[in-house]
Parts: sequence; C-alpha cells; structure tokens
Amino acid sequence: MSAITIPQRPARTFLGEEFELTTWEQLQPFYENLKKRAIHSVNDLRQWFLDKSELESYLSENFAWRYIRMTCDTGSEQYQKEFNDFVENFQPHLSAYGNELDKKALENPYWGELKDSGFDITLRSMKKAIEIFREENIPIQTQIQTEQAKYGAIVGAMTVNIDGEEVTLQKASDYLQSTDRALREMVWNKLQVRRFESKDQLDELLNTLRDLRHQLAVNAGFANFRDYMFAALGRFDYTPQDCFNFHESVAEAVVPMLNDMAAERKEALQLDSLRPWDFKVDPQNRPPLKPFSTGEELLEKTITCFTLLDPELGDYLRVMKAMGHLDLESRKGKAPGGYNYPLEEIGVPFIFMNATSNLRDLVTLLHEGGHAVHNFVTRDLLLNSFKNPPAEVAELASMSMELLTMDYWNVFFDNEEDLRRAKIQHLESIIETLPWVATIDKFQHWLYENPAHSIEERQTMWLQIYEQFSDSITDWSSFEEFKKYIWQKQLHIYEVPFYYIEYGMAQLGAIGVWRNYKQNPQKGLQGYLNALKLGYTAPISAIYAAADIPFDFSKEYITELMNFVKGELEGL
Repeated sequence: MSAITIPQRPARTFLGEEFELTTWEQLQPFYENLKKRAIHSVNDLRQWFLDKSELESYLSENFAWRYIRMTCDTGSEQYQKEFNDFVENFQPHLSAYGNELDKKALENPYWGELKDSGFDITLRSMKKAIEIFREENIPIQTQIQTEQAKYGAIVGAMTVNIDGEEVTLQKASDYLQSTDRALREMVWNKLQVRRFESKDQLDELLNTLRDLRHQLAVNAGFANFRDYMFAALGRFDYTPQDCFNFHESVAEAVVPMLNDMAAERKEALQLDSLRPWDFKVDPQNRPPLKPFSTGEELLEKTITCFTLLDPELGDYLRVMKAMGHLDLESRKGKAPGGYNYPLEEIGVPFIFMNATSNLRDLVTLLHEGGHAVHNFVTRDLLLNSFKNPPAEVAELASMSMELLTMDYWNVFFDNEEDLRRAKIQHLESIIETLPWVATIDKFQHWLYENPAHSIEERQTMWLQIYEQFSDSITDWSSFEEFKKYIWQKQLHIYEVPFYYIEYGMAQLGAIGVWRNYKQNPQKGLQGYLNALKLGYTAPISAIYAAADIPFDFSKEYITELMNFVKGELEGL
C-alpha cells in the first residue's frame, strides 16, 4: 500500500496567511476591495474571481467547522453560540455584499471573454441570485437559519429506555431487526411514543419556518416558497411539472413492486397481519446482519472496499482518517442523521454519521464516501463555485457508490449467504426509496402551495399522499395517530427544504451508472469519475451524459431501470 500525502490548503494570496476570523469589521475591508476594485482587462476579472473564491472558501470552511462541532455535540452551549455568531453577525453582511459582487461581475464588459469552462454556469447562477435578492430578506434568512438549527437539538435529545439502558433512537432502531416479534413491537412503540411526545413542538417549528419561508418568497416576487426555491436552488434543468410527472411515474411503475414485496414478506414471516414493526426483520426470521462492530472497523473495511474498486478512492478515505475528519458512532447528544461536509479551503471533507452496527450504517458510509470522492476529484478546480454542483449531481456521486462497491461487500460478509442477504436488502431498499422520495417531495409542494394550512389539514394531506406511495398490505390499525407524524422524522423538511427530489433523480442515475459498470467495469467506473470531475462546470444533463446515462425520469425509463433491478434481485 502506497504512503498517502496529506493535502495542504492553497496559499492565501488575497486574505494573507495570518488571517483569523473574529469580527465583521476585520473582514469587511476584503469585501470593500472586491467591490471597489477597478477591472481593466479579462485577466483582471479572472484574478478578481480567484480572490473572491479564496475569500468564500475560507468563510465556507470556517462556517463548516462551527456546524460540525455543533452537530457532534448538540449539548454544548459554546458550539451553539459560535454557530449562531456566524449566522447572526456575518451572514447578513455576506448576503448583502454577495449581491453587490454578483452585479459587479455581470456588469463587467470582459466576462464574455472568460474562456475557462464553468464560468458560464457560475454567471448563470449569479444572474439568478441577483433576480431573487431582496434586502428585506436578509434578517428573515438569519431567523430561518436560527430556527432550522432547533430541529437537530430537539431530535438529538430524544432517547428511549431499552432493558434499563438509555439509548438514542438510532440505536433503538436496531432492535427492529430482531427475530423476537414482541420485542420489535415494544421497541417500535417506544420510538413512536417518544417522537409523539415532541410532535406539537415540531409542528410549531414547521409553522414558524413555513411562515418565514413564505414571507421570503413573497418579498422576492414569487407566488410561493416552492417557486422561490426552484430559483434559489438553480433548477435550470427541470420544472415543478417534471416533479409531478416523477411522482406519477413512481406511483405507476414502482408502488406495485412495494405491494409485491410486502405480500411476499407477510407470507414468508407467516403472519396473519403485517405490522409496521415487521419491515426490518429478515423475512426468513434470521438474526440481523452485523457487517461491523465498531466505528473503527466500519471505517477500515470501507477503506478496503473502496481500494478494491480503485486504489485512489481508498486513499481518499485514508487521508480523511489521518486528518481526523470522521465522526461515525452514534452517541447521546449527537445530532441525528449523517452528512459529508465539504471543507472548501483544504479540499478534504468531514463525514458525520450515527453508526450502530447494521447494514444501513454500512450503506450510509459508502454513500457519504461517494460525496467525499466528489470533493477530492474537484478540489483542484479553479473556483469554489465550480466545486459546488447541484444536489442532482452530488447525490449521483453518493448513490452510485453504494452500488459500485457491491461486488466488494465480501469485505464485510465472509459468509456467502449473509453477503447475498445484504445485497438483496439493499436492492429492495432502492425500490422503497423512490416512493418515499415522491412522498416527501409531493408533501413539500403541498406545504408551500398552501401556506395558510392548519395542522389538521396538514395531517389529512400527509395521510393522503402517504397512502398513494405506500403498500396497501401493512396493517396500521390502533396506530393511526402515529402515522400522521411520520414526516416529522425527515430532517430535510426542516433543515433543507425541497432538497429531496434530487435523491430520486440521482437514484435513477445511480442505477444507470451501475448497469454500465456491470456491462463493462472499467468503462462504467471511468464514466462515473468523468461526470464527478466536471464539478459544476456544465449543465446537469451534460454531467449525466459524461457518465453515459440520461437525465430522465419518465415512466418508461423508470420502468426500464426497475426491471433491471428486478433482474439483479432474481439473480441473487
């Protein structure tokens, strides 16, 4: 195994090597310099972009570390204070100056002469940002960020008592794989009851966020927050109608497969009635798969898995380990979920997750590792805006990695039967993912198209949408109250609104990447990496084309991909 090289951040030629962020007053002169600097040639303009990118990369990484520390320890008042300090005392200024600098770039007569690929994409995004910017929205955006951070604190504090031990909800969820049905039911009940205890708090938090977001949209001249977000997220390649078409395609092409899977599960488990706590247990009532025991073992085996796919990919994770850029194990006081946070100055990201010891955790690290690969292969692109692709591309990187590594999962399972089970479980989870994505996305469209809705109307609409995309076999009798609040566990609704349809689009793309890889491993992997290396220097459809896949979510294409997955499942 070759020795790894720890990357160094580029020299700070504009900010200076000694710069340390403490106050806005100390940062402002750099923004004034960019705002007032005379630009007399295309080279001057190019240097102006480089200096702006250096400044933005420094600030992005500074903010990232504040967020990382806060989520690793939600109980720390100091970390919360440092995060809020940036949100309240820096971001409002950055937003105002950002708009001024966007206008300066677009008004410059030389920008048409910038030849590096990617500038056209960056300028397109700047133009959109100028269109939607409103001075009066700056304090609202600050308020929204402060409110959003409350979700992690509320959910991070949730624990349940199992056998006299206080455990996180993530850890408790592992019991749902137990072959003891009475234990599963008891734990499932405890999880729902604990979430239910916070339902009013979470309902009110969403009401607050919905109202603030609607005001933001109206101020910017939009009919609703959904339309505002399509502009803010730079969705140049598709429309809300395309999302509705995706919902319908999934309902027609994928939901029947959910019904088949549920019916098979019910029969295999020999149940009179399939209940919500019967979904994570093995259908043959075998004990749960345990691909690793500790976070350290999970990381080491994942590094081996990546190395077998491509040695360079394994080295990326080795670098992160050497730099301490991973926090993998679940513990009390840690925010829920998992993420890969880009660190834009050093170019080596940070992975955060809540591993216990199950297959889902293994897939989470492969997924976040895919994002990390994306950060590594784009770290040398010219501007930081080139390194920030939209989620439809970012999630293609992560979801493809889940599938590309499957040939090497024997690293985690030395028993052939366990390996087969793991692959089947993962492929079935893909079939489950698409309807859930459609459910959450359709629900979000409704939330913001109807900004004056009541909590009761929200519950009614949630149930209606949930029924459309779930199987008709599961028996929820006596637990209808819990069903009304399932959406509250989806952090995207609170923290990153409208960021969810991307998972569906990228899941389709990932199946396409995997299909190419199965046909020709070398060519398939190269296509995947070619797409990632583009960062955001091309439109989404061109990036997908670089991976030899279409950016398509028609019923015909979804059916074709689902048939491929079905064939792979049958082969197992």
